[in-house]
Amino acid sequence: MKMAIFGATSAIAEAVARQVAEHHGEIFLVGRNKDSVEIISQDLIVRGARRVGHAVGDLTHREKYSEWIEAAALFMKGIDVVLVAHGILGEQRELEKNPDLAFDVFNVNFMSAALIAETAAQYFERGRRGTIAVIGSVAGDRGRQSNYYYGAAKGGLDIFLQGLRNRLYPLGISVLTIKPGFVATPMTAHLKQSFLFAKPDKVASGILKAIHHEKSIVYLPSFWRWIMCIIKSIPEFIFKRMKL
Repeated sequence: MKMAIFGATSAIAEAVARQVAEHHGEIFLVGRNKDSVEIISQDLIVRGARRVGHAVGDLTHREKYSEWIEAAALFMKGIDVVLVAHGILGEQRELEKNPDLAFDVFNVNFMSAALIAETAAQYFERGRRGTIAVIGSVAGDRGRQSNYYYGAAKGGLDIFLQGLRNRLYPLGISVLTIKPGFVATPMTAHLKQSFLFAKPDKVASGILKAIHHEKSIVYLPSFWRWIMCIIKSIPEFIFKRMKL
């Protein structure tokens, strides 16, 4: 497998990269922190990756997306999978009061992720093959008072990926929407941990399995599909009275 990973220093992305490396795949990392990207690159070589390349930059700089995709394709002599794995959570109360922070949440979680996916789509259209895998969230399935800025960004991304999937399906290009629940990562370290929290390695395994089977949507762990099915089925006149 030849995989380009955007947001390569996130815990889930790193876990995916490690598993690809252990199967002797080729990997191209794009991340913001130069030192972290270089450390991860060396680790992946030790773990068995055939080749590891990288680029460093802010993933909200949309003028770089085509350059990074082309650099990955040149380095690996083609790309099989583009994984979009970056995101920020934000603190709901702060987002309500600070439009600049709110903009960042929408820009990082929706705009940049969607535009990277679009850039990958244009690359894959040339060869009429490939997979675009994007990490969304169960938070995008229904707005809740505790995180509706983050949820709205992920919900918008979900709708975007539905349309992209519809457009690319006739060309043989897969678009996978990944919907994790709670994952034990630095981004969620401030939250109280419970049995609902999954380890990044487990989520990574689920992502690679879904890519292999050309799934359209995957909830990880899988029980989140049923939890969200119940939450989405609650009538609005009841839901708006709930503390979620």
